[in-house]
Amino acid sequence: MQPDKRRIFIITGMSGAGKSQALKIFGDLGFYCVDNLPLALFGDFIKYVRANGEIQNIALGIDVREGDRLKQMPKMISALPKDDFTVKVIFLDAAEDCLVRRFSETKHKHPIHKKLAAAIAHEREVMTPIRTAADKVIDTSDLKLGELKEKLSALLSLTREQDMQISVMSFGFKHGLPKDCDVVMDVRFLPNPYYVAGLKEKTGLDEDVQKYIMSFKESQEFAEKFADLIKYLIPKYIKEGKSYLTIAMGCTGGKHRSVFMAHKLAEYLNQLGLSASEFHRDIGL
Repeated sequence: MQPDKRRIFIITGMSGAGKSQALKIFGDLGFYCVDNLPLALFGDFIKYVRANGEIQNIALGIDVREGDRLKQMPKMISALPKDDFTVKVIFLDAAEDCLVRRFSETKHKHPIHKKLAAAIAHEREVMTPIRTAADKVIDTSDLKLGELKEKLSALLSLTREQDMQISVMSFGFKHGLPKDCDVVMDVRFLPNPYYVAGLKEKTGLDEDVQKYIMSFKESQEFAEKFADLIKYLIPKYIKEGKSYLTIAMGCTGGKHRSVFMAHKLAEYLNQLGLSASEFHRDIGL
C-alpha cells in the first residue's frame, strides 16, 4: 500500500492577523511547526523532512520579512515531489483598523520598519499575489481564538487535491455578517420560533423547535430546494479548483431558524458522503 502523503500547510498573511496563534494551534494538533523559515532554506528543509520518516504533518510560518523572495514561493511549491507531498497555503487577513488596534494593544513593532499605517499598506501590496493564490483565506478580524481553531481544524481532513471541505455555519444578522463565506443565505423569511411560547429560550438544535419550523410548507420546500442547489454547486466549485467551501445561513439572532437549517444541511451533505462540519457562531448570544 502506498504511504500517505506528507501534508504541508504554509501559514502566511498580514502581520497581526494571527499567524503565531495559528502555528500554536497546528502544534497542538501534532504538526511539526517552523516559524519564519527562510525561503532560502526551503529546499534543505524538504530534504531533511524526506529523510525523516517520523515527520508527516508540517506547518510553516512565512511572512513579509522574506521580501522579494516571496515571489519564488509558488515555484518552490510546484517543484515539490507530488508523490510525497500535498501543500496548502493558508492566508490570514484582517481589516486595517483591526491590525492597527492589535499592534497598539500588544506594543509589538511591525516587521516593516515604517510608521504603522504605511507599513500595513506596503505589506498588503507585497502580500496581495500570495493572498490571491492561497488555497484558503481566513479573515480573523472578528474571530476568537476558539473560532480560529475550529476553522483550522476543519481543514485537516483534506487528503487529496480534489477533496472539498465544507463548513456550514449559522449566524445572526444583528451580530454582523461573517467575513469569509462563499455562500450566504438569509432565512429570515421562515416562521420564527422566537415568538412561540416555550421556544424562545431554546435553539434550532432542540427537537421541538425543529418540529415547529418544519411544520410549515415553506420551510420544507426551502430545505429541499436549497440542499439541491448546494448539491448542484459543489461539483462546479471543485471543477474550478476550489478545495474549501463555507456556507453561512443567517436569521435575526442566529439561534433558531439559521441554526436548524445549517444543521439540517450539514447532516444532508454528510449523508451524501461529503465532508461537512457545522458551526453555530451566535447560538449562545
